[in-house]
Amino acid sequence: MEGRSPVKRPIIDGYRHTLAGLSSATVAAKLAALSSFYRYAVSADVIAGGNPVELVKRPKVDADHSSTEGMTKDQARALLAAARADGPRSHALVSLLLFTGIRLSEALSASTADYGHDTGHRTLSIRRKGGKDGKVAVPAPAVEALNTYLGTTGRELVAGAAGAVLPLFTTATGKRWAASEAFRTVQRLAKRAGMEGRISPHSLRHTFATIALDAGTTLHDLQDSMGHADPRTTRRYDRARSTLAKAAGYDVARALA
Repeated sequence: MEGRSPVKRPIIDGYRHTLAGLSSATVAAKLAALSSFYRYAVSADVIAGGNPVELVKRPKVDADHSSTEGMTKDQARALLAAARADGPRSHALVSLLLFTGIRLSEALSASTADYGHDTGHRTLSIRRKGGKDGKVAVPAPAVEALNTYLGTTGRELVAGAAGAVLPLFTTATGKRWAASEAFRTVQRLAKRAGMEGRISPHSLRHTFATIALDAGTTLHDLQDSMGHADPRTTRRYDRARSTLAKAAGYDVARALA
């Protein structure tokens, strides 16, 4: 029923206050989503009185840098080792995220039918951010980990024989693995691997990008691999990598040593 919005500016300001302590990017994203909701409601004549979020002050976000913490090559190897020791499912997830750079949501929403072959490559078809379909090449280490995991559950054989569409990652009861549980698994493995800081599934995506750039991958090829619509998004990973590696403080420390 059409009417005036029951939410007033002071309520939104109060909500904004509850977000204190979160990163600027997270706060900005939450307010942007809320604003989009009310903007749509106004345009659809569901509510009247305007968008109560429109004039709420949002934090500035540096678009040239990624705030996600990445890992070094040694840390990535340590995380893979911890995942392998934890079990086939953990090893398969960490390997897939680290060797393909896909998002956690993309990995968990995939099914066994999405795991296939194309022109001699082992591939995984995924639904990208924004709803676009994509396909990534799955390198040998991730293929080995995934095949081992699927073999322990028998789902690869079941899907191939009966044509069933089953989740790629499941719980012990056969349900699709929840993102929150998978998120906590990555954090637990990072601590077990001796890493400090806020390591998350997106840290693996960040690490994929920086290691690829260090290995000589072009920004254009990395953009395609990560499914970025805007090359400036890919550039953020390169800027973060270069800024830390070339920090002037290291030069000062060497000069004073």
